[in-house]
Amino acid sequence: MAARGLTIDGTKFRDAEGREVTFRGINVAGESKFPRYPDQPSHQPNGFFDTENISFVGRPFTEEEAHIHLARLKRWGYNVIRYIFTWEALEHAGPGQYDEAYIDHTIKILRIAKSYGFYVFMDPHQDVWSRFTGGSGAPLWTLYACGLDPETFTANQAAFVHNTWPDPAEFPKMLWPTNYTRLAAQVTFTLFYAGRDFAPNAIIDGKNIQDYLTDHFIAACAHLAQRIHEAGDLEDDCIIGWETLNEPFRGLIGWEDLDAIPDALKMRKGTCPTPWQAILTGAGRAVEIDTYAFGTFGAYKSGREFVDPGGVSAWLPSNFDDSKFGWKRDPGWKLGECLWAQNGVWDPSEDLLLKKDYFASVPKSGTKLDYEKFTNTYYMDHFRRYRDSIRAIHKDCMILMQSAVLEVPPSIRGTPDDEKRLVFATHYYDGLTLIQKHWNKFYNVDVFGILRHRYSSPVFAVKVGSTAIRNCLRDQLKAIRDEGLEQLGEHPTVFTEIGIPFDMDDKYAYKSGDYSSQTAALDANHFALEGSGAQGYTLWTYASQNNHQWGDLWNGEDLSIVSVDDPLLPNSSSLTTSSGHGYGSYSGTSLSDSTTINPSNLKGALRSPEIRQKPSSAQPEVASNQGLRAAEAFVRPSPIATVGDVVSFGFDLARVTFTFSLVSESATKEEVPTEIFLPEFHFPPGKTQVEVSGGRWRIDVVDIDGEPMQLMKWWHGAGEQNMTIKGVKRKPGALDEEEDADTGYLESVRSTVQDCSVM
Repeated sequence: MAARGLTIDGTKFRDAEGREVTFRGINVAGESKFPRYPDQPSHQPNGFFDTENISFVGRPFTEEEAHIHLARLKRWGYNVIRYIFTWEALEHAGPGQYDEAYIDHTIKILRIAKSYGFYVFMDPHQDVWSRFTGGSGAPLWTLYACGLDPETFTANQAAFVHNTWPDPAEFPKMLWPTNYTRLAAQVTFTLFYAGRDFAPNAIIDGKNIQDYLTDHFIAACAHLAQRIHEAGDLEDDCIIGWETLNEPFRGLIGWEDLDAIPDALKMRKGTCPTPWQAILTGAGRAVEIDTYAFGTFGAYKSGREFVDPGGVSAWLPSNFDDSKFGWKRDPGWKLGECLWAQNGVWDPSEDLLLKKDYFASVPKSGTKLDYEKFTNTYYMDHFRRYRDSIRAIHKDCMILMQSAVLEVPPSIRGTPDDEKRLVFATHYYDGLTLIQKHWNKFYNVDVFGILRHRYSSPVFAVKVGSTAIRNCLRDQLKAIRDEGLEQLGEHPTVFTEIGIPFDMDDKYAYKSGDYSSQTAALDANHFALEGSGAQGYTLWTYASQNNHQWGDLWNGEDLSIVSVDDPLLPNSSSLTTSSGHGYGSYSGTSLSDSTTINPSNLKGALRSPEIRQKPSSAQPEVASNQGLRAAEAFVRPSPIATVGDVVSFGFDLARVTFTFSLVSESATKEEVPTEIFLPEFHFPPGKTQVEVSGGRWRIDVVDIDGEPMQLMKWWHGAGEQNMTIKGVKRKPGALDEEEDADTGYLESVRSTVQDCSVM
């Protein structure tokens, strides 16, 4: 029924009034990757493999916490939530055993999100398969179903797992992505997408392991969708869509040579085995493996390491008891042996690789495979099953298609899959900054251009200087969007993950209070998003428990925009809502609602006294603690609902200037203006200058759970329209405004009204 009326119009999102909606969102929340009871972040080894006594109830927040966090996000201008849940959270107890208490809790949190007016889309999240292979996502029992023994992975390096690392505090930075090149993830993903072709003997409960895994995954997501449907008040009115599996991976499908690493594989850190070496160590054999480090220009070979599992195999022993999970494994699938050996890939008696190109083509047909072929066959087969299962329940939902990160999306333009309620969901991270945990203000690299072979030499992909770096990021995002349009057809693009590490330079900001690098990096990423032409984004991430020691509490990552060890951007101290409710201990004077602003007195009105924020007694540390965790970069103005079409918009943080252009076929109606989020931090009443090409505008104060938020409304004519808003430049990381000739205080503001008839 689409009560809120969000529809797709070509590449645009439209609300019930026909206005273009710009997604400004965030991932909620980082802690959803691991259980709440017991609280089991990735640095906690105790009880790691005891999945019979865990619960995700309380993720992402308890009901009481949800109001605090969601109100905060709303005040910061976010209007979309990418809601993170995992397959493990739904089905951790065993195949077909759903955690109904967790689903009940999820419905309660979604209703709270609805009460704050968020659009929500559901994200079945995974990273390198599961927590037990160094990431998040699938339940532990799926590894046993695949014939793997996760308790041995530390010995044979089938996966590097933070929870089982000898000293969790010494877990190497950004090591977890290398698990994609290790045995556990390569086996699970290969079986998940193509087990029927590459492991035809892997039969469980009468099904090939491919069908067994995908049936359970899709059924778990569909069960959640069904419960939400039965709740009766969330579909369309709050939950607008479902994203496909986060960051899908091909496993070994299309790998040309098992004894080599292709040049295209750029993520190399620590030991980086070839698949053949991973097969050998997974069988308990000792192997010497190349090691890599990550430098200025990417990964480079740093040496070799002798890896000796001491005979400890990554495969389940022959006497493993399958009965505890209630399934029946076919006798043709022998435990105690490597699955790939059983399929003729290698000979364990002589440790001889027999079919180095086993995964390079479909065994039965001989059809050659590569990443694009994987995407257009195996991935699309899975996508259609997932889409159809969700749509059978949530009939009008949008499906956010996410294919492999930075790979070419499926070629479906003009096919039946090119349907109206499809969204291109894609990810982008500035790899140089993410892996090195350092913001290089001198140069960056066009990684996407290199991957698409747009340079005769990588040296030409290096971009030097601040302007070039920012433009480089913007152009990469635009190129990703354009590729999506070319491959998928005319659909909106949403960057469902993008973000920066806050623990740069060995946590220098945490010691000094200087967040200038984080601010510059985050501002550059937002500049890129605003200039990309995409219809929105959901920033990675919000983690309410983030702290300076453990970051997001997952694999040493630290990308959360909030931390318990950093001061928050204070609530809007200088505003009152239309009810006249005051906030904090702030005082001043204001224009009254009845004030008429016209061209003759506009300049004088714009010189109204400033507001000087002061910390309340409840948060005295704010005044002395420099750095608001780069809040000045992510709390930024943005169009929310535009009458007509957005042409361009952007926020120049250095000049504290927001520019916005649109084109409209008709003038705005009185009750349906263009709406813009205008953060008071940058644009305080009395210190904000507004120029418009025509029409009139007003800045209202909206009550969000007892705290105010500035919302600009603009009534304009037809045709091209432009707006420029100039705010107040502050000292980096400081609350106090820079010195200005005009000083003073505003006692109360109900709404600042500017009626400008620009001739």
